[in-house]
Amino acid sequence: MEKLESFKNLGLSEETLIALKKKGFEEPTSIQKICIPLLLKDQVDVVGQAQTGTGKTAAFALPIIETIDAKRNVVQALILTPTRELALQVSEEINSLKGTSPIQVAAIYGGQSIDQQIKRLNKGVQIVVGTPGRVIDHINRKKLRLGDLSFMILDEADEMLNMGFIEDIELILESTPKEKRMLLFSATMPKRILNLAENYMGKYEYVKIKNEQLTTNLTDQIYFEVLEGDKFEALSRIIDVEKDFYGLVFCRTKIDVDRVSHRLVDRGYDAEGLHGDISQNQRELIFKKFKSKKINVLVATDVAARGIDVSDLTHVINYSLPQDPESYVHRIGRTGRAGKEGTAITFISPSEYRKLVFIKKVANTDIRKEQLPEIQDIIDVKKDRIKEDISKLITKGNLEDFEQLAQEITKEVDPNQVIAALLKHVFQDELDESSYSPIKRISSSSSAASGVSVDRTGQNRLFVAKGKQDGMTKQSLVEFITQNTGVKGNLIDDVRVFDVFSFVSVPFKEAEIILNIFKKLKKGKLPLVVQAKPQK
Repeated sequence: MEKLESFKNLGLSEETLIALKKKGFEEPTSIQKICIPLLLKDQVDVVGQAQTGTGKTAAFALPIIETIDAKRNVVQALILTPTRELALQVSEEINSLKGTSPIQVAAIYGGQSIDQQIKRLNKGVQIVVGTPGRVIDHINRKKLRLGDLSFMILDEADEMLNMGFIEDIELILESTPKEKRMLLFSATMPKRILNLAENYMGKYEYVKIKNEQLTTNLTDQIYFEVLEGDKFEALSRIIDVEKDFYGLVFCRTKIDVDRVSHRLVDRGYDAEGLHGDISQNQRELIFKKFKSKKINVLVATDVAARGIDVSDLTHVINYSLPQDPESYVHRIGRTGRAGKEGTAITFISPSEYRKLVFIKKVANTDIRKEQLPEIQDIIDVKKDRIKEDISKLITKGNLEDFEQLAQEITKEVDPNQVIAALLKHVFQDELDESSYSPIKRISSSSSAASGVSVDRTGQNRLFVAKGKQDGMTKQSLVEFITQNTGVKGNLIDDVRVFDVFSFVSVPFKEAEIILNIFKKLKKGKLPLVVQAKPQK
């Protein structure tokens, strides 16, 4: 547990530290370092300004988990989010952070049976995560009682402002007790949000996390969509197809680092693993071997890779998707240095596509999809290298000691057979196609058939800043999109039209078409069509 000392120093309990270790967390983010101690020790409210993807959920969820009383069967924390996607995401994150705590969490949002949600609330929950409209519904039905509330959290307040929810939020706040802790998180702080803080919060601490410039210009960024079980095979193919591979492979947890690095060594690669449980002396030895290129593959966690300064990496491989866009940029920024272009490769499973879109959006970067090399492609590359290496040996000369033996052998045996025998003796294993395992191709239908969790079998959720107040119905919204983009109406699914906005689901390819066409069109200051909040 010593490697989570930085989390422990924030005042978190041993039980929470165990849950963090299981999730692979090794070091708190900037907003977590500031907010967690504030919320655990001081009785102040908090206004936090930080861009999406900086770890805000854990920053407020961990102190709530530590503070509320799991034995009291009443709602003690209410978290408001602008969308149902974010409500689900936050509730899932809290469940993963609470470890063995009996705390119960309920997500309530529009589009799900209200009766089902009422049953959940009647059973008793300590934390509710919900969208403003549905929360008001439950308050009016007297199914959501807030008299015992200790924490009130507004997550992504600026998004709720953009979506017209501020009046709903104020209505909800009027139903909460005066004596409570209130937390407000927002990427930007428009005047209306600050007014909300002034009117409804007591003495508060203002925490602002500096936005980092998320950019990397000298890195070619690629992603491959593979099943989780095929990632190692995909990694092997990437290493083999590159002539002079010299790269970092990032894994999320220490267990993954050990597993991947050991499998690489077993397959004959010059690889080592690096993570928080490795001693400083051993770490220095491994890094020395990597820097001198005695090993060309280093598998590491984000924390363990900090301080590694190598300017000539050819590749950074995201074996596991990073937790947030900042981590992605920090990872891939290790290649493309000293004026040399590097390559960043990310492996994603089908269910992670929306998270990748989120990273692309926040990091403002292009990550293009490619197909993994086929087995025959790799064999052909290896054969070309063998021919090239033999040509270099001939050019170098100094073959006199072997020429007489070569003449004697070729007098008795066909020279082609001699060369073939030598090639087989030296390169048989390397050119053996059976040393590679097949990689399953992924499509929407095969993903569903293989049990892969894909959101609506490979669909994207889009937010449209038009609703009933704009005269939109389900039919007219579909027509509006098809007329402007050419996307066929039968591909637009799960259309939900609300007062001032709507949601639609479309396949990934069509989503990119729609987003590209509508990215310059705005309703006020809000883009007309944007990606709905993805899972982080």
